[in-house]
Amino acid sequence: MQTDKGPEKLADLIKKQASGKLPTYAWQDLALEVIKELNIPEFKRSAVFKACKQNPRAKILVALNDTKELCRTGQKWKYFFKIIGL
Repeated sequence: MQTDKGPEKLADLIKKQASGKLPTYAWQDLALEVIKELNIPEFKRSAVFKACKQNPRAKILVALNDTKELCRTGQKWKYFFKIIGL
C-alpha cells in the first residue's frame, strides 16, 4: 500500500492553481484571440469584448484578417476598430 506523500515540489502546487477559467461564450474566446494577435492595450480590451459580443463572428474575422494584411506599421488595434465601425 502506498502512502500519500503529498506534492513533492512547490511547482506541482503552482501548476494545479494556474489553470484559469475558460471562456463561457464563443465570442469571449474570439475576443481573447483578437487581443492576443493585435496586441490590444489594456484600456481598449473591454471595447474588443463589446465588439465581439455585438457583431457576428464572420465580421470580426474579416476585420482581423484585413487588419493583418493592410496595416503593416503603426498601431493595428486602431485600424481594427475603424474597420469594425464601418
